[in-house]
Amino acid sequence: MPAGPSPPVAVVSGGGTGIGRAAAAALAADGMDVVIVGRRADVLRAATDDVNRGRPSGSGELSWVRADVSDPAELAEAIEAIRQRYPVVDVVVNNAGGSVPAGTDLGGLAAAWMESYRKNVITAVLLTSALLPMVRRPGGRVIVVGSRVAVTGGASPPYVAAKAALNGWVLSLAAELGPEGITANVVAPGYTAGTELLTGRMPAGRHHRIVAGIAAGRPAQPAEIAAVIRFLASREATFVSGQVLGVDGGTVPVG
Repeated sequence: MPAGPSPPVAVVSGGGTGIGRAAAAALAADGMDVVIVGRRADVLRAATDDVNRGRPSGSGELSWVRADVSDPAELAEAIEAIRQRYPVVDVVVNNAGGSVPAGTDLGGLAAAWMESYRKNVITAVLLTSALLPMVRRPGGRVIVVGSRVAVTGGASPPYVAAKAALNGWVLSLAAELGPEGITANVVAPGYTAGTELLTGRMPAGRHHRIVAGIAAGRPAQPAEIAAVIRFLASREATFVSGQVLGVDGGTVPVG
């Protein structure tokens, strides 16, 4: 019998934990083959085994490739490994990122700002640029996991500025890729539980102050952010591009 059509393919950076892992599982549940990329092979392997073990019939398969996506040489090797198996990619999810402690003197300050930009902006720009020749035309999707702090300012200045830079970059990317039938959007989570960015790092007092400002009265869960990524990756989102979609449970009005 002839082989059936190949499943759509997604690549998710930072896919071993938190929002990235939830997004990978959600896209696989929709029948996509998903490649997760990250720095830690053990984390990627564990996430892949766990998701594949529990996937229902008809869902896609997870695989993984180790690479620091801010390192051009490592990324080039990872892209070639992906290309060997999947010459066409339908969805790119840029989730890699992280916060950096601010320096105290000028040298530390410069290093913190540069490192935050590398972790949050360079990772997305390099991965997207490397995969663009493989992205489906028309129908491709570029999705960036940003943050609501880009407009609220509720985090360290280097992190806020880096996330804000992603919003501007995606706007220009949407204009550039729109004529080729590729959309580009930002998903901007608010306070989200179960991520490495916050787990074990959030003092109880600050946690309660943040939750008090959320209309839903609780943090988001990674699966709730993944649901919006899943929508943007779907056929139904064909006419959504250049947007920053806040997923924050609503802000409590003041006064």
